[in-house]
Amino acid sequence: MIIKMPKAGTIEIAPSILSADFAKLADEISQVEKTGIKILHLDVMDGHFVPNITIGPPVIAKIRKHSNLFFDSHLMISEPEKYADAFIKAGVNNITFHIEVVPNPTDFIKKLRDSGVSAGLCLNPETPVSKIEKFAHLADMILVMTVHPGFGGQSFILEAAKKIKPIRQIVGKDIRIEVDGGIDAETAGIVSELGADTLVAGNAIFGKSDRPAAIEAIQKACRR
Repeated sequence: MIIKMPKAGTIEIAPSILSADFAKLADEISQVEKTGIKILHLDVMDGHFVPNITIGPPVIAKIRKHSNLFFDSHLMISEPEKYADAFIKAGVNNITFHIEVVPNPTDFIKKLRDSGVSAGLCLNPETPVSKIEKFAHLADMILVMTVHPGFGGQSFILEAAKKIKPIRQIVGKDIRIEVDGGIDAETAGIVSELGADTLVAGNAIFGKSDRPAAIEAIQKACRR
């Protein structure tokens, strides 16, 4: 399913299903989709690059049948190049990979684009901006981790968030900057002010009984 990434510049909230109730995942996704959000964030972990294991292509293929949202897959795995085709076949619309595990980002970004999906480039809290500088303009989105990847519910790392500003200066206004980790109604204003336009939130949305109100609170924080 070809679904385009929303144009850069508009603030988009991307609920992360990592914090959803997997026993009723289709219903959980439906609840947030009804609020008008456009992006669903899919955290993929392999137990190797990060110390946790989550979902893979079979689960994504199942939920694809129940949603028309833009599937933003974040591959926190050691060999994203090896498994990219399986995720694309399952129905993702974007693949974000970590600069720490891909030696030739240029070729991989081209492969993703040629396969009909957009490409995101991610850096961990301890990874300097210089690591992605010469590749950033090739991507459709840059993902800045504001927690150490692997588990939801961690505390927001302000020093990591500060990388958003120089990245925005590097990529300009036409590439999305996504931020993931500790995002809620308190931190959303900080990252949007720094230049992020795509905010991943897990516990701050799925951890609340009123999902529409939770999303609205984050959106309002970005407009302050």
